[in-house]
Amino acid sequence: MNPRTAVATHAVSKRYRDVLAVAALDLDVRRGEIYGFLGRNGAGKTTTIRMLLGLIRPTDGNVEVLGKRVQPGTNDVFAHVGYLVESATAYPNLTVRENLDIQRRLTRAPYAAVDDAIDLMRLGQHADRRAGVLSLGNKQRLSLARTLLHKPELLILDEPANALDPGGIVEVRELLRSLASERGVTVFMSSHILAEVAHLADRIGIVHEGRLLEELDRDELRAKERLYVEVGASEPERAATLLAAAGFAHIEKVDGRLRVFGAEERVPEIARVLVNSGLDITHLAPVHEDLEAHFLRLTGGVG
Repeated sequence: MNPRTAVATHAVSKRYRDVLAVAALDLDVRRGEIYGFLGRNGAGKTTTIRMLLGLIRPTDGNVEVLGKRVQPGTNDVFAHVGYLVESATAYPNLTVRENLDIQRRLTRAPYAAVDDAIDLMRLGQHADRRAGVLSLGNKQRLSLARTLLHKPELLILDEPANALDPGGIVEVRELLRSLASERGVTVFMSSHILAEVAHLADRIGIVHEGRLLEELDRDELRAKERLYVEVGASEPERAATLLAAAGFAHIEKVDGRLRVFGAEERVPEIARVLVNSGLDITHLAPVHEDLEAHFLRLTGGVG
């Protein structure tokens, strides 16, 4: 395994009878980076994460974490991994502090780690409350605090911002960014909050129906973001012909409307061409296609 690699999968597949949940997946997550793993519900994100953690075995292929092959009996590597999978969990009848102290003993973290984690996740006013009465957002904070107690080298997080309010999402973003930049922690995170991933991740992998469709770094993501003018007109075919004749070289037809690329500064000209030719304009606006729009287009639209 490359020493610069924190997580690698090699043609990993997972099949449940007739369902292929993950198909020949190849990942290479570099140490110290934040990797965003995006996909719709059922795309294979959580199945992949469970294989990374050794919670389920791949049907084919293999997984390596922090330089070690994950297989039955692999335990020592996970002393350096913090993880949050699916929903937040805690012992409901124990306090926040007691929950964290149990995790501290399991990970052999120092006594001070509990107070550090409480402060880091801003759980001080809830430290002596039972976990069962916490809000969903504070339960998520508690789960994140548990993952950080032993100062892991690698964080594997399934929807870390789940149930957090907007302020909490920003706090988690800043926390993960500081862990990566200041401590060199590698973060592998799945999320459905696409705009948040675009703000945070160094690289993004998009998975659909168990297959990795595309990987993008920050620069590639910016290059994928497209600016165009969306045009609705009474006769779309004729409008496209008129605009092409007027020198608009890149025009796409999508759902009965036109997308005119490279024309953000030429909106009045588009209007003149169409109106002077007797067409009615029903819509005319510049559009910035962000990660969400790119993701939806790549994975087949809304639904």
